[in-house]
Amino acid sequence: MKKHKRATVADLLAEKGKRQLTMLRVTSLEEAEAAEKAGIDIVSVPPSLLGPVFREIAPTPFAIPGLEYGDHVSAEDYLRAAFAALKAGGDAVYCAASLQTIRRLRDEGIPVCGHLGLIPSKATWTGGFRAVGKTAASAAEIWRQTKALEEAGAFAAEIEVVPGDVAAAISSNTSMLMISMGAGSGCDAQYLFADDVLGANRDHYPRHAKVYRNFAAEHDRLQRERIAAFTEFAEDVRTGAYPEKRHCVGIDEAELKIFLDRLTNETGKR
Repeated sequence: MKKHKRATVADLLAEKGKRQLTMLRVTSLEEAEAAEKAGIDIVSVPPSLLGPVFREIAPTPFAIPGLEYGDHVSAEDYLRAAFAALKAGGDAVYCAASLQTIRRLRDEGIPVCGHLGLIPSKATWTGGFRAVGKTAASAAEIWRQTKALEEAGAFAAEIEVVPGDVAAAISSNTSMLMISMGAGSGCDAQYLFADDVLGANRDHYPRHAKVYRNFAAEHDRLQRERIAAFTEFAEDVRTGAYPEKRHCVGIDEAELKIFLDRLTNETGKR
């Protein structure tokens, strides 16, 4: 069996400041396979996607399953979910819970990726879905949170919708791997959602998204073809055009006669 080299936490941290890593949020096995074949370095995945099939089709990307905020409550909840995710093929876990929870995970040797800047699950504290760090005071608060995450033991942090100059300055002054989502090119990795990259999102696209394909239009075309095919099938059934002889299994005439004779004898019907 061919062995594949998958990056470790140490490998990723060794790349800090040397090159921009690539990261995608993938939610299906098809997207995971595409990420593998495209040479994507890191994938964010729902824990339910992990397992033997995932690692068979995507053996090399560093996988960070998300322990979604609110799905777990106590540090023990997060710890159980993290161990399960790593056992299923994850390499680290995303966690936006408290520093205490992150420390608990780190104490058990679980690699943790935190979150800074715009944190959707906590956006009410920063004014909703808007940029964070546009004032000196706000930027200083992100820096304070960065140091706290680093001290708690996180090896990486997603920094979202923060001015590029602020994110770059923070990235150059922390040992953590800084993952930019709309935070400029001065970080260590660039992160986008596969839905945005593929143009599959029918709603608002964030400013930082770059759309490379138009899957929404393709999905619309396929749905029209799906409806047309179903309509033609229904019409064929109504008119007797389906099934044709070629769609049915045949039987030798002699065998059919024997069966029909037996059926007639048993039922009295011809």
